[in-house]
Amino acid sequence: MTDRSITSTTDLDALDFERSGGLLPVVVQDAATGEVLMLAFANRLALEKTLATRQMHFWSRRRNELWRKGETSGNTLQLVSLHGDCDADTLLARVTPAGPTCHTGERTCFGDDSDSPVAALGRLNRTLAARESERPGGSYTVRLLDDPNLRLKKLGEETAELVAALATGNSARAAEEAADLVYHVLVALRAEGLDVTALLEELDRRA
Repeated sequence: MTDRSITSTTDLDALDFERSGGLLPVVVQDAATGEVLMLAFANRLALEKTLATRQMHFWSRRRNELWRKGETSGNTLQLVSLHGDCDADTLLARVTPAGPTCHTGERTCFGDDSDSPVAALGRLNRTLAARESERPGGSYTVRLLDDPNLRLKKLGEETAELVAALATGNSARAAEEAADLVYHVLVALRAEGLDVTALLEELDRRA
């Protein structure tokens, strides 16, 4: 498979800026869930700023100026990876969003995708991030984050319960126990400074 990752300003030399008058469309995708969040345009300067700061910058065709996503709203887009397409005239930016992406307040510019099963993983990831930063009293997630022994104990228990459900052919219970295990795995990863994006990237690498 051809690697079209863009990791440095040198990689920008391979992009065809001339085809669209100096601007390239950028499809912005949530790295954790695969949801398409927005479409914007970027010139070379915007992409250089993006690579330098790891925050998404674009070029406003209406205002004819450079802008950083979230500079007024705070709803930034942190770059995870940037990729060119086969014709080198369109980009895919995989990001971690902070808050809703659309100016209307919706999570994406394409409407609510909350019914998608994949979106549930993103919602769980965002909930865990909120528990970690806000640390509400009585939160089970906070207890797990603060107690490594409890985290490991619960991982063992949930694994055993999933194995038991599979051994007895109880498919409904197996799905429930698998969901419990995924939750505890993601909490354990977060306690180590990782989130669902790291897990998905490793799965993608193995694929």
